[in-house]
Amino acid sequence: MNGKKQQGRQLGEIRRNKMLAWLREEGSARVSVFAEAFGVSEVTVRQDLEKLENEGHVVREHGGAFLKSVPDQVRSMALAHQDNAEAKQAIGRAAAALVADGETIILDSGSTTTAVAANLFGKNNVTVITNALNIALMLGAEPEFDVHMSGGHFKAPTLSLSGDRSADYFKGLFVQKLFLATAAMDIENGLTYPSMSDIAVKRAMIGSAQSIILVADSSKVGKRSFCRLDGIEQIDILVTDKGIQDDDKAAIEAVGVKVIIAN
Repeated sequence: MNGKKQQGRQLGEIRRNKMLAWLREEGSARVSVFAEAFGVSEVTVRQDLEKLENEGHVVREHGGAFLKSVPDQVRSMALAHQDNAEAKQAIGRAAAALVADGETIILDSGSTTTAVAANLFGKNNVTVITNALNIALMLGAEPEFDVHMSGGHFKAPTLSLSGDRSADYFKGLFVQKLFLATAAMDIENGLTYPSMSDIAVKRAMIGSAQSIILVADSSKVGKRSFCRLDGIEQIDILVTDKGIQDDDKAAIEAVGVKVIIAN
């Protein structure tokens, strides 16, 4: 019995960590959505959310919960994910160097793609299509960039637009390069994300691009998140940092992906 209780506590902790990762991506969620996604009762979800609230992560509301840090984060136009900043800046420099004057590119939302955007200054006549509000504001006032945004539902933690309307925007477009973000990646499970809402958007972006460039720091390699996009073989180039393990690099290259190590 003690073993079963211990296992139940461990599974509950894993589930709550996944819920928190979901909320850090989406900003908020309904109890019913969590119950369906994780295959548990709504009573269990409410207990999980109560624990997360007691730990200071979320604020519960009728029928759901939202991430406690969201209001201040949106007002300051800050992204929720600010870890591994030095690696992301190096990746941003290396990825931006792949952009040529006169190209049309898509920049996915996220902290690493924001680092790519920050390193585009000095390029000329670049058309940027993005679902990230912070990237549009960063580049939109500069005459060297022609910036276009998708529509859709606003996601506060990533300062981005998501959902079916955002996905529809990218259908029928053609760009030279897509700079794609991910939450996790490994050979077996491919590219994975904390929640489902961005999957359709990212697939539409991929369908619009001649070259798919994944920008991901090494902490995301060999990891798995909640929702699968597709296998990593659809990626043309991975730009990552020097923390990537040799075995992981070799396995990724073995499926035909070029790996660029940012310094």
